[in-house]
Amino acid sequence: MNEKVLKVVQKIFNVISILGIIGCLIGGYYLYRIDILRDPQALSQLVMAHYILGPFIFIGLQIIQVVIPIIPGGITTAAGVMMFGPYVGFLYNYVGIVIGSIILFHMGRVYGSALAKTFIKEKHYNKYMGWVDKGQKKYDILFFIAILFPVAPDDALVLISSQTKMTWKYFLFTMFVAKPLPIYLYSYILVHGGGFLAKLIS
Repeated sequence: MNEKVLKVVQKIFNVISILGIIGCLIGGYYLYRIDILRDPQALSQLVMAHYILGPFIFIGLQIIQVVIPIIPGGITTAAGVMMFGPYVGFLYNYVGIVIGSIILFHMGRVYGSALAKTFIKEKHYNKYMGWVDKGQKKYDILFFIAILFPVAPDDALVLISSQTKMTWKYFLFTMFVAKPLPIYLYSYILVHGGGFLAKLIS
């Protein structure tokens, strides 16, 4: 691919990225206005009311909650399992979260530390960047391990990683290989954790 074609492709990708960001902001604001973000029942009604478009609406919502970290992801992840079942719900959660993570990583690469510091407190940003100072290979391993845990601040780590020399290949490898387990565990804990604790206490 010659340099002119590469520049055209990069411009097209950047335009698509900007449109995607605008779409996420508009979608997030709309969902906030109709109280979907805090009410799992309202989310379920919205998705299930559209039999064909429902899965696409849900996946789009998962993408939004990753790209805009102020939106709580726990509600949507648990709702996905409750609405679509453990297997299909897991698949929709996984697809939406991975696509959102890829967009977020790209945004971090394009807009740099200014974007990362917008969503990450400075002390936390400096803490994570301290991991990078230990060496890129060590950081890559730590990133992979952190993504395996369901309670890790994934969105923040994706933004931090975008500021490092982590390759796209390694990032995608981590998303495809390490990400499924925490999504499954997180979904299971949110949906069944309350009942499990009740049985232990009783």
